[in-house]
Amino acid sequence: MKKTVLLYNPKAVFFDMPLALLAIGSALDNSKYDVVIVDARIDENPLDKINKYLDNAICFAVTVLTGNPIKDALYITNEVKKRKSNLPVIWGGWHTSLFPTQTLEDENSIDITVQGQGEVTFKELVDAIDNNEEFFDIKGICYRNDEGKVIKNPARVIAQMDNFADINYDLIDIEKYFVKKGRRQLDYISSTGCYFRCTFCADPFVYERKWTAISPEVMVDKLESLYKKYKFTDLNLQDETYFTYRDRVVEIAKQIIDRNLKFSWAATMRADQGSRLTEEDFRVCVQSGLRRLLIGVESGSQEMMDWLKKDIKMEQVLLCAERCKKYEVSVIFPFIVGFPNETKESIDATINMVKDLNRMDSGFSTPIFYFKPYPGSTITEEIVKNGYQLPNTIHEWSNFDYIGSSGPWVSNEKYDFFENFKFYLKLGFSKQHFVFKPIQHIARLRCEKSFFKYSIEKRLFDIFYNKQRLS
Repeated sequence: MKKTVLLYNPKAVFFDMPLALLAIGSALDNSKYDVVIVDARIDENPLDKINKYLDNAICFAVTVLTGNPIKDALYITNEVKKRKSNLPVIWGGWHTSLFPTQTLEDENSIDITVQGQGEVTFKELVDAIDNNEEFFDIKGICYRNDEGKVIKNPARVIAQMDNFADINYDLIDIEKYFVKKGRRQLDYISSTGCYFRCTFCADPFVYERKWTAISPEVMVDKLESLYKKYKFTDLNLQDETYFTYRDRVVEIAKQIIDRNLKFSWAATMRADQGSRLTEEDFRVCVQSGLRRLLIGVESGSQEMMDWLKKDIKMEQVLLCAERCKKYEVSVIFPFIVGFPNETKESIDATINMVKDLNRMDSGFSTPIFYFKPYPGSTITEEIVKNGYQLPNTIHEWSNFDYIGSSGPWVSNEKYDFFENFKFYLKLGFSKQHFVFKPIQHIARLRCEKSFFKYSIEKRLFDIFYNKQRLS
């Protein structure tokens, strides 16, 4: 009889497929193990489903992001331990890659943490648990030994992705994700890591500025098989930087065309990468189905961009935008405000760049986020040296809001300004209900003049959508 490996994805507000769990689950020997993925975002009663498989389980593994998902992960972990106290509990994901030992020191219900790329590590770990072997030679983990001491093993070097098993999407009910997304969109990762040195990002710490990817022919072979099996119509590439190598991207696009695979796709791109693409490169990508890009800008100030070590020029951002407009590719251009050393001049430059991009094309969106000192980043290390205090325990980290809150360097006045600016930007430049067409021009004028007093439009907007929800 095969043994069960239980994998858990905590509650969250987005519905991407659990790619990390699919990757580690697919890496296991399916002649020895039954992999069961429980996704609290999809399964109505996740604990009931877990309990159904606990008796035959040899371990329980959780993927964890820093912030609110930790709360659900802790609750479920403790419930599992109540029911089966001797079951090894493994946590992996971003949080344990950043805090491998703190996680174990703070919470006795967690036995092992995994750092970085997990496919090989998790396979070795499950086999060791199954065979009752020691963990001392498994790279990329921390664990608590028999004496209760936390042991940190050496890190694991990023492995070549061509050698990994194909992702087995049958481990999830893929149709449920298609329904949640509102389209037959397949999530996929074709590369791991990032070469770049951005000081606000944890990638340089986690990946040590290394990168590896599935080769073009192998990747399109995999995609063709998935396309025929699941009939997806859109591919959401979740790579950190999909356009890292121009030749690879173009070859993949050409093979998609040659094999007559009819799906659209979306991916991440740096502005410097996009600026190096030729017109023919762009044309081939669009012909293969490219529909949307995510290009992180962060700031409209070149001085601020240099401080962030983005290694990108503003001219490259605008060149990418012009190309995308020409080829009718929609783009998400995220910005960040609220950095510790931000000046009025840098804020004004960011506001102006946001306006320029929205004027350029209605298919461009420019979400504005507030800087949070995310662990592992260079900026965070610097501000901690200067006295800033990060959360000290896993329970404190569970309250860390890196999406919604304004951050420590944003005054109430500045926060109100940006929230108003974001509202009128959306009202003025994005597609709206016909009721609001007459006031879109006013909203654009407000954005142009940065004048947000006497916000009658906002009240009307709130009243309309409150009535819509109640009707």
